[in-house]
Amino acid sequence: MPIKDFKAISTFAKAVELGSIRQAALAQGVTPQAASQAIAQLEQHLGVRLLHRTTRSLALTEEGQRFLENTQPALAALERALAQARESKDEIAGPLRIVGPKSSFAAILMPLLDEFCREHPGIQPDVQLDDGIGNWVLDRVDVGFRIGASPSEGVIGRQLFPIQMIVCAAPGYLKAHGMPSTLEELTTHRCSVFRHPDTGKVAPWYLTVDGKLEHRQMSPSFATNNAELEVQAVLAGQVMGQLASVSAASHIREGRLVPVLLQHMSAHIGLHVYYGSRAAQPKRVRALLDLAFARLLNCNEYVLTDKELAQFSSRSERLSRAR
Repeated sequence: MPIKDFKAISTFAKAVELGSIRQAALAQGVTPQAASQAIAQLEQHLGVRLLHRTTRSLALTEEGQRFLENTQPALAALERALAQARESKDEIAGPLRIVGPKSSFAAILMPLLDEFCREHPGIQPDVQLDDGIGNWVLDRVDVGFRIGASPSEGVIGRQLFPIQMIVCAAPGYLKAHGMPSTLEELTTHRCSVFRHPDTGKVAPWYLTVDGKLEHRQMSPSFATNNAELEVQAVLAGQVMGQLASVSAASHIREGRLVPVLLQHMSAHIGLHVYYGSRAAQPKRVRALLDLAFARLLNCNEYVLTDKELAQFSSRSERLSRAR
């Protein structure tokens, strides 16, 4: 039913209830002229007269009486549906559709969802992790997380924190194969590469050279389309790899991994959160966004600080000179 037809029928029913088109107009926040015109257009559309009007009163015609009796149940159901929709907008409960990258993101998202669901038990998360970029509208996304570019036009995006691409290796690997001091020396090392799960393409290593971002295709000793498996291969000492800070930072801080060639580290991408216009967002969506900003905006847990980078760089230089 077009919304204008619903409004006209509602105005007609309210006029009968209150005994006056003027009173119906006041109750619905429109002018008497607009209310009278809506009823007249409804009668013209139906091809029957619904009301007998005088300057002081109105009365139902036989057709009007039948029409009112037939439409009242539907009007009541629509009013209930509208009321429920208005209430749900301000309720922190119900389904919440979230999308995000498949690679290395579950460990970031789950603590956020755990806190959110404990605070709001009525929330029903529906999470789709996929390294591809879907259609925001068709997928009915409430909140999205992406590494890099926006998934589509017409959405608002905000970077939560930068992602550092760090060349690193396990202490055991460096003990066996040595610490490279230049990019050229990487050709003598066992290196890992990441193969994109959707396209099958091998991602290059992203390196900063003379202040500019450079893409280098590495000769792989280990290739995988699973970011977690690549991390495990580097931790095991099988290979040296370029890992994202979201996966590597905690291992570096605990000494399980050693950052290498930090002067060539890049931070050209970041983790972004995406959402539609805040004007029409349900309260549950706004609440999740507020929590995401509170917990993840400029979060150092997944990023090495400048102080840490300086310390690790100095340590790497000492190890390189000691070879």
